[in-house]
Amino acid sequence: MDHHDVQSPLEGAENHGIRGLKDIAFGSIAGMVSKVFEHPFDLCKVRLQAQVLDEVSRFNGPIDCLHQTWKYEGIRGLYRGLPFPVVGAMFENASLFLVYNQLQSLIRKTSGVTDLNLYQKAIAAGGGGMVASFFLTPLELIKCKMQVQMMAAEAARLASSPTAGAALRTPIDPRSLEGPVGIFRNVLRETGFRGLWLGHTGTLLREGGGAMAWFTTKEFVANRLAMHRATSMGKDPSEVTVKDLRMWESAVAGACAGVAYNIALFPADSVKSAMQTEEEMRPLRLKAGEPLPPKSTFFGTFKALYKARGLRGLYAGCGVTVARSMPSSAMIFVIYDTLDRHFG
Repeated sequence: MDHHDVQSPLEGAENHGIRGLKDIAFGSIAGMVSKVFEHPFDLCKVRLQAQVLDEVSRFNGPIDCLHQTWKYEGIRGLYRGLPFPVVGAMFENASLFLVYNQLQSLIRKTSGVTDLNLYQKAIAAGGGGMVASFFLTPLELIKCKMQVQMMAAEAARLASSPTAGAALRTPIDPRSLEGPVGIFRNVLRETGFRGLWLGHTGTLLREGGGAMAWFTTKEFVANRLAMHRATSMGKDPSEVTVKDLRMWESAVAGACAGVAYNIALFPADSVKSAMQTEEEMRPLRLKAGEPLPPKSTFFGTFKALYKARGLRGLYAGCGVTVARSMPSSAMIFVIYDTLDRHFG
């Protein structure tokens, strides 16, 4: 080995740190851009999940949900609560890519293996997802509460209005609803700091298991595409790596990863959304002297959703989520891979 290839511990740590900063930057950019695209579909998913435990469903499906939101709330309604998901996407993807790559380096160092198999990459991905979940839960709590505000306000007005038609003819002014800062303060005042992590079990399961499916599917499909490219060019498979993939090939691998991510543990996300919107969608109306009911739990909410609608209730909004995850996930990996290729 040439002496120029030997790094001192200080140089290695510096390069490691620079690599980490690049992962944060590339992941943040990819996450923010994709979130702006997918937010209306995420809003639709949350609203469909939030109505599962209602006696009467307001929306008949994703298309009806998008149509009604556009009709009564306009473009601002479709993007209600956007700033927090954008911040969340920045933290989610930055921590995902950072921890994923750092754990891969740790596994290589401890095992002495250069090329990790899918099982080892899955462990690194799961760790990244679990770390990301701690950043995401408070942000998703506020996002979900904002996304159902109009539904909750209209339901309350319909309950007190003599006629439903009169209530619908005068749309609610979104400016009369609390913003993210107000919701944040209310949560802290009513439930304390721990209340920001309401539904965290669902986020932890979704992000941990979902990240394993997301990264390993992307790696698997990308490797197969690289092997196919090498074969078609008459080259040895070792001569073509995933970094040599064209943009559309990276997009295909990313799209497949998005589908795997959302199908893997979607019911956990449904339970999380139901728990985080319960206060708005099903407010307590206690009689004088009536004790408070026990707090909702992850497994208790899971049972309630299944009892109310069966598997359809647990997978409410899954179709639109999978549909939007394909271009969104493709976008994330195309942006990340392109930035990594040129500046990594």
